[in-house]
This record gives sequence, structure tokens and C-alpha cells, in this order.
Amino acid sequence: MRFSFLLPFFLIPSLYCAPFSLIKKETDTLNSPTLLVIGGIHGNEPGSYFAAALLSQYYQIKRGNLWVVPDLNRPSIQQNSRGINGDMNRKFSDIDPQDADFQTVQEIQKIMTEKQVGLILNLHDGHGFYRKEHLNTIFNPNAWGQTCVIDQGALNTEHPYGNLNAIASKVSIEMNNGLIEDHHLFDVRNTNTRFDDEAMRHSLTYFAVSHDKPAFAIETSKNLPTLHHKVFYQLRAIECYMRLMGIEFERSFDLNLDSIQQLLKNNKYLTINNNIYLDLQDLKNSLSFIPLQSDSNEFKFAHPLGSIQKNKEQYDLFIGNQKISTLIPSYHPKEVCSEPVCVIVDGKRNYMPFATHFFATADFKVVNNDSNMRVNIIGFTQKGIKDESNVSVELNDLDSKYSIDTSNKSYRIEFYQQNRFCGMVLVHFN
Repeated sequence: MRFSFLLPFFLIPSLYCAPFSLIKKETDTLNSPTLLVIGGIHGNEPGSYFAAALLSQYYQIKRGNLWVVPDLNRPSIQQNSRGINGDMNRKFSDIDPQDADFQTVQEIQKIMTEKQVGLILNLHDGHGFYRKEHLNTIFNPNAWGQTCVIDQGALNTEHPYGNLNAIASKVSIEMNNGLIEDHHLFDVRNTNTRFDDEAMRHSLTYFAVSHDKPAFAIETSKNLPTLHHKVFYQLRAIECYMRLMGIEFERSFDLNLDSIQQLLKNNKYLTINNNIYLDLQDLKNSLSFIPLQSDSNEFKFAHPLGSIQKNKEQYDLFIGNQKISTLIPSYHPKEVCSEPVCVIVDGKRNYMPFATHFFATADFKVVNNDSNMRVNIIGFTQKGIKDESNVSVELNDLDSKYSIDTSNKSYRIEFYQQNRFCGMVLVHFN
């Protein structure tokens, strides 16, 4: 029998008020370099934001500092759109205060120009495979894929990472020593922005170099066969820059396609209002009668790319650009009730708070001696019983259409006091 409590997830910055996440992994903010990695400026480039998400979840910094913004353009990520309000990467030299992206651009500019930031990476997926000579519509000088992009050869001021061309060239050489296929070759693309590319003068990286911040764009190819191919190359490139900056790190997985593919399937979990827990791994397409408040609901995702979009009276759940379920609410006023609750699981007594989950092999029983508390096991019905506590429940006793997962093994246990919702725990049958 396995039993687990839900612990606060350290990646979710609960006090951060910007329209994107900022995740800091720091060891020495005064004396060590800080790398800022930004993903998701274009919502239809999932290699960028899923790589940033894995970076924030599975890497531990041992020396130096890493800041990660995995979801800069969250509304566009949800819609898998380059930019629902226009191209955000063309708004960094000048932006109308009435522009829907104004707050996002202003906030990321403040972060980029902080003194502590020593180098900036902006992650992208670009079309084709860059080649200095035209071969065909996929391999040509106008392609962006598989490049380390710089706006100019070097910064105009002295900086330890100011030789942009030398750094990008070194990274490209290192990348080319571990290609999956030979045609995935990386190269440096210098846009020579100040003189040759008017559009790029409005970009994030050019804003950075104009403020004496070394900045590079990593462009993996949209023509790579899978998302995990893109994430593989993004992470390899980021690691190159970390090593170059002397940032020491450990990761909890082997950097290969199979490992990345498995990690990308892990949607983790969601808590709502600190009293509801939902495992997002195998969720059904829609869940009905979720006990929410009529307003001011607080959604906390354990995944850095988790987000909510309210659609009329429903709530769509997203992990990046992937909609994983829709919550159809049943509104209840919130009641502050006593915790923890007592559950006998496979014969063993356990105490747990709301917004947690447990695993059962044979059966479970919710122990309740409070006459004002009513227990509702969603999917369980026994004639003549309104309070479903103090009853042993097996998997076969539950109606599978009320499970939250497609495997029909996870069910909600809800607690009410005088029809006011107290909280929920989740049971999974092994």
C-alpha cells in the first residue's frame, strides 16, 4: 500500500504577479553568474516552452544561478498561436500602453535588465534547417531552424560574455558533436540587426544587446520529427551555455530522446482553493460537478506550463498548448472545516488534510464521528445512506462513469458541512 500527502510545489511562485512564471534556482546571487532562459514568446513553438519547463523541474543548480521563464506568452501558448495579439517579439523597442502584451513586455524587460543577469537565452522553434547556401525550400539561408542566432558579432562594451560570435560558434561546435541525424547540423546565424534587419530591431534579443546584455536565440527546427527531438536539442544548447558560464548543475534524468519523451507525458497535479486535488496524468476529457466557489478560485499547478482558461461557465485546463480537460463546476460556498480527516486504507488508519490523495489496493473507509459532517464518495451509492462515511468501499462498488481518469481507478471523496463544501481527497485504486 502506498500513501502520500501533497506537499507545496516549489516551482510555483505564489506571490509573483506578472502574467508569466519566473522560477529562480540560485546558489550565490552576489558573486556567481546568472543565466536567464526565456521560453514561449511564440505560442506555436512548443520545443521552446516545454524545454524551459523541463529545465525548471528537473535541473538542480550546484554553482551559479539560473532563472527560467517558461511561459512568457501564456495566452498564445494556450491557443498554439504565434501571437494572438500580434508578434510579441516585435514589441521590444516600442509598444503601445493599450497593447494587450504591454504588461508582459514591460515586466520581462525589467527582469532582463537586472544587474544580476549575465546572459539571456530566448528559445524558439524555427522553420527549416539553416544553410549558408541554398539547397532547397527546407535547407537554405532564409531558414531559422538549428541555429544559434546573434544580432551582432559582439557587444559594444566590455563584458565577460560580450563576444557573441565566438560564444555562439563554440556552442554550435559542441552541439554538432552529438547530433541525432547528420542533417540536424547547428550553425551561427548573425542577423546583423542594426544594419540589415529592421524587423529584428524590435526583438527581445536586440533589446537586450542594446542594454549591454549578451543575448542569444536558440532555434530548433520545426521540421524535426517530434517534440522530444526539439526539447532534446534545446536542453543540450542550454547546457552548453551553462557550462560556458561556469554554472554547475545536475539533472535527474539521462539526456536522451526516450527520457525526454517520458518526462513530457508527466502533467503532474493541480490543487484548487487549497482544498481540491486533481491528478492530471490520465484525466478524462471533462469532469462535472466540481465544487468551486462562484468567484475567486485559486488554481495551483505543479507543472510550470499549467494554466486555466475560463470558457463561459467552464474551466479549460492546459499544460502548455495541450488542453487536457474541462471542469464543469457546481458552485458551493466554502466552509472552514476541521482537518485532518481519517481514512482506513487496506486496514491501516491514516490521517490526511484536504487536497491530497492516497492509494488503496483492497478497500478504504472514511471514519467520521462528526454529526455535522457529510461524506460524499462520488460514484458510490448505497440505498438509504446519505452520509457515506464509516462504510468500507471497494473498486467494484464504484460506478466507473464517475471516475476522474480514463482507467476508471481514481475517485473523489468530498466533505460537506450543512451543504457547504469543506474539501476533497482523491483515492486511487492500484
